[in-house]
Amino acid sequence: MLKHLFRLALILTIIGFCLGCAGKRPILAPNAHLQEVGPEAAQREVDECLRLAAEAGPGAKRGQQIAGQTAGGAVIGAATGAVAGAVSGGPGIGAAAGAAGGATAGLLRGLFGWGHLDAEQRRYVEDCLRQKGYEPGGWE
Repeated sequence: MLKHLFRLALILTIIGFCLGCAGKRPILAPNAHLQEVGPEAAQREVDECLRLAAEAGPGAKRGQQIAGQTAGGAVIGAATGAVAGAVSGGPGIGAAAGAAGGATAGLLRGLFGWGHLDAEQRRYVEDCLRQKGYEPGGWE
């Protein structure tokens, strides 16, 4: 029973971090171009513009953000794992497993966390989409 609680806590921690990966995305008005290419192609082009905007920022700053999110994920994961492990009788193993899961989630969040674009990068995304024929209308 306690082993299952530990696993559940670890899984919930990782899921929580991964949900944090879901950043804001531009909203596209249903214009003729969007209707012509379809939603799947439009999402691929949104992803491309988001990637380009993220790469347009200072590389060192991006690397520091990823490193910080990885370390932060490891600390939070270790703490959560230690608590879950203490309940099941293995705080050391729980902390180690939690740290590994948290670090992985933090790294993924850093690599794919496009929701953290600054105002200039968001304008870049909107301009990129306009050049492709879309009408961006805010972010969600």
